[in-house]
Amino acid sequence: MEPAEILDHFRQSNALLEGHFVLSSGLHSPKYLQCALALEEADDAVRFGDLLASKLREDGLVEGVDTVASPAIGGLVIGFAVARALGARFIWTERQQGEMTLRRGFSTTPGEKIVVVEDVITTGGSTRECIAALSEHDADVVAAASIIDRSNGSAEVGVPRLSLVSLDVPSYEPADCPLCKEGITAVKPGSRTK
Repeated sequence: MEPAEILDHFRQSNALLEGHFVLSSGLHSPKYLQCALALEEADDAVRFGDLLASKLREDGLVEGVDTVASPAIGGLVIGFAVARALGARFIWTERQQGEMTLRRGFSTTPGEKIVVVEDVITTGGSTRECIAALSEHDADVVAAASIIDRSNGSAEVGVPRLSLVSLDVPSYEPADCPLCKEGITAVKPGSRTK
């Protein structure tokens, strides 16, 4: 599946929106990705999970990986789908009192090789927080992956990472946002508030 086909799927499922949005990072952007809508059909989630798993294999990033982890909540569906495709265990991190942590009885063994999977990366913040939480439990996060990379490859997460689609979507600090300066009201369609 080519990047243009993936973006067409996102548009058709109303998962790629245009306007003026406040992202979960607090930045403003003229585009918003609501990946949950692109993955609500199980067949689509499986297809994207298979694509990410194949790309991870091709790039040699899952050698010895037994576990896939995702930051809740956006990464859960695609993380599970990638774990299924790799025949790996699936766990997740989630925020507790504002800090990403491993909960729900999940644990890792020292040196356990893990790949972190998300739906979309903008700044890489959630991925970095997930990696940090896993590293606190002595896990060895070897790679990260996402369906969409809004940073066009510029987000650093501390491990090799890949995506199915890389976009150059601008994001702005609220004080520097040209859409705000035009008087266009910003909306926050996401699941997390600051």
